Amino acid sequence: MEPAFNLRSSQVYIGSAVELLPELLPEGRVVVVSDATIDRLYHSFVAPYDAVLIGLGESIKTLQTVETLYRRFIELGVDRSTFVLAIGGGIVSDVAGFAASTYMRGVKFGFVSTTLLGQVDASVGGKNGVNVDGYKNMAGTFTQPQFVICDPSLLRSLPDREFRAGLAEVVKAAVIADPELFARLEQTSFEALRQDTDLLSDIISAAIRVKADIVERDEREAGERRKLNLGHTLAHAIEKSSNRMNHGEAVAVGTALIAGAAVRLGVLGEEDRQRIVDLLSRLGFELTPPVEMKRLLKEVGKDKKNAEGMLRIVLPVGIGDCQVRKMSLPEFSALFV
Repeated sequence: MEPAFNLRSSQVYIGSAVELLPELLPEGRVVVVSDATIDRLYHSFVAPYDAVLIGLGESIKTLQTVETLYRRFIELGVDRSTFVLAIGGGIVSDVAGFAASTYMRGVKFGFVSTTLLGQVDASVGGKNGVNVDGYKNMAGTFTQPQFVICDPSLLRSLPDREFRAGLAEVVKAAVIADPELFARLEQTSFEALRQDTDLLSDIISAAIRVKADIVERDEREAGERRKLNLGHTLAHAIEKSSNRMNHGEAVAVGTALIAGAAVRLGVLGEEDRQRIVDLLSRLGFELTPPVEMKRLLKEVGKDKKNAEGMLRIVLPVGIGDCQVRKMSLPEFSALFV
């Protein structure tokens, strides 16, 4: 099967993991990194290999978990000829990708992404990172997986809340660079996306294409790749200051808030802002921040993407177009007063 996307040294496949894995795994030893939920749901993927299971939830996405992986790799005799296969969602791929890309100065690895959030965002593009003291992805690498398998059939096991979280990243991709994808999302429903595998495959492919096109031009986030952070400056602040929302829910809130800020700056029309808010609401997102803006803005000042005292804020300027603007924290905060 041909990859759907060739991204630098990485190949992205959309299709059956059962059929693709035997073709893509290299000869030699394979060690799996996964979690207990995936081991329970898809044990047949994990069973043939030595496996290391990590915990669940954002709280385990830490250097301590990576250190535990290193120790298990040493116990298992993992060397530079071993292939690390991460099976799971974005947390598994982030932690496993970071560990594999730094263990013995780097061993080869690949992903089977089992969540919508992972398939359209976390597993694609070569970013691997963990949190430090609750601050998102403060430690990480740019290292491409050998392959990423996005199997839409695996998403049937996701709870509605986790499935919806991935849709926030799909909407983000559409706002950044795909007005046709945005219009298609406006014409469908949450229920249709859950039930129609062919429709879902098309949506996943369109969202990955947005990210792949940008990463191909700017792998290490020197410029254009920053656009992929639309909604994330405030989303990361929401995640740091509250445990009520998962990543996708926080991205939806952040996207809605920054659309409003873009209107106040005069770079986005009110009609387009309303379309963004209406789509997110119709997909089931609550768009009210879980904590007051004053607290969120305090956390924004600690965002890792800040440089020389300036924020890099991604602003939508239309459906399918956005810009990155440098702003001071006081300038940014004034947009929400």
